[in-house]
Amino acid sequence: MSTGLSQVNRALNLIPKRAEQRQSDRLRETFLDSGVAVALEASDHQVLYGRRGTGKTHALRYVESEIQAGGDVAIYADLRTIGSPEGLFMGDQVSPTERAARLLSDLLSLVHESLIATALDDDKLITDKRFVDHLDALSEAISTVRVDGSVEVAQEDEDKAAQSRAGKLGATLSGTPGLTAGLDRSRSTEARANRREVRTGTERLALNFTDIARALRDLADSMQTRRVWLLLDEWSSVPSDVQPLLGEFLVRCVTPVPKFTVKIGAIEQQSNFRAQLDGRAVGIELGADFTANLNLDEFMVYEEDAGRSIEFFRGLLFKHLTSGVDPADRVDGLSTEVDLVRLGFTEKRAFEELVRAAEGVPRDAINIAARAALRAGTDRIAIKDVRAAARAWFQADKEAALRGYPDAFRLLNWIIDKVIREKKARGFLVNQQSADSPLLLTLFDARVLHLVRRGYSAQDEPGERYDVWVIDFGAYVDLIHTKAEPAGLLAEDTTPPDAGTIEVPTQDLRAIRRAVLDLAAFEAHAAPA
Repeated sequence: MSTGLSQVNRALNLIPKRAEQRQSDRLRETFLDSGVAVALEASDHQVLYGRRGTGKTHALRYVESEIQAGGDVAIYADLRTIGSPEGLFMGDQVSPTERAARLLSDLLSLVHESLIATALDDDKLITDKRFVDHLDALSEAISTVRVDGSVEVAQEDEDKAAQSRAGKLGATLSGTPGLTAGLDRSRSTEARANRREVRTGTERLALNFTDIARALRDLADSMQTRRVWLLLDEWSSVPSDVQPLLGEFLVRCVTPVPKFTVKIGAIEQQSNFRAQLDGRAVGIELGADFTANLNLDEFMVYEEDAGRSIEFFRGLLFKHLTSGVDPADRVDGLSTEVDLVRLGFTEKRAFEELVRAAEGVPRDAINIAARAALRAGTDRIAIKDVRAAARAWFQADKEAALRGYPDAFRLLNWIIDKVIREKKARGFLVNQQSADSPLLLTLFDARVLHLVRRGYSAQDEPGERYDVWVIDFGAYVDLIHTKAEPAGLLAEDTTPPDAGTIEVPTQDLRAIRRAVLDLAAFEAHAAPA
């Protein structure tokens, strides 16, 4: 059946856009290590940062498969699927402590079920009475409840006593019937006490960290040399005020157990690992309890290392097109990564344009490639197809998501006006003192802005430290060939474009930069008159 697409273009559209849509064996086959897997396989407790689409889930599921292949126990938990509606959405009615307890109970139930599944596949564990007893102890520790409220106690006592004596004397004399003698004596006593206790209130979980920690430690000891890896994905889906409490549990009960390793996948800008509660700090102390040295946002940025970025995305698409693919969906002649560029793109520059449009985000690369393939139809993908697809993807996925954040959307338009149209620069500087601006981080999280370099020092402002940001490829691609077209990454990048197709500017920090984002000026501009 004809689809109006070439073989390779059809294959690009069949690539699953999310890691959850792949079976675990396919995830392992299609994973392309950017350098993060080796670091994640260390037994240290770690946080893996990355915005949506950067491959956190894929990396954690790959590590899960490697751990299982090595004989250890891997427990993957998607925190989006754990917890109750009351714990997630009723923050004004249920205290953070109670919500955290419900989440912990569900998480520990998952751990308990996973350990049971492990034991069923291991004859030594399933017949080990110590291990089974410790599993029961864990189950008991995570299911304890208490009732908060008034207690009414009623005591009723009743004593009854009865005693009777009866005597009957009789004798039977020989030859004289009817005369008898005897003694009959009886006594009975009855006592009864009733106690009635009525509790009225709310039933709450009562998790005892000591009992849970002891149960986990005993379980680990009974598993001999096997290590338990707890892989917590989508940490940022947990309500912000509950995250520190979940972290406190991990620090108190899990990380002290030598045979337990915890890995967390999180979005940096939406994570709250530590907070003050009743005058003391609770949660995870990054750098001490967990390392946070892995950030997928920094691995595949084109401007940082163009060659490495091109090689990574070429390998990524090739693996997705060749691993575990049904025979009917295989692309003829696609044997090497070089074949992918030859068969699917009009020239190397077209593929490089795709890599740049992805801005280091694998999910964006896959979606833009699929849209460009649809646009190309039976032809190979050209630069114009990539640019049109990048713009469409920006409008459909990124810009639309910002509609719910009107202030952030206004800041985006302000940046386009002040950076692209006025200074004709793609990138701009942000003083590190303003790096935590909520609006700026909202745009970053939406993948509308991209951080490409930290700690840049402007020559005309000694002592001030800046970060270099760029506007998303799709946000300004429609400005190409207009008077507002960016002339360089930053202001004063004056290198003329090629005579043919006008290029989207790349990074060049050799000149003095004047494109500094002034958030105070934006706030003054946005304030009502």
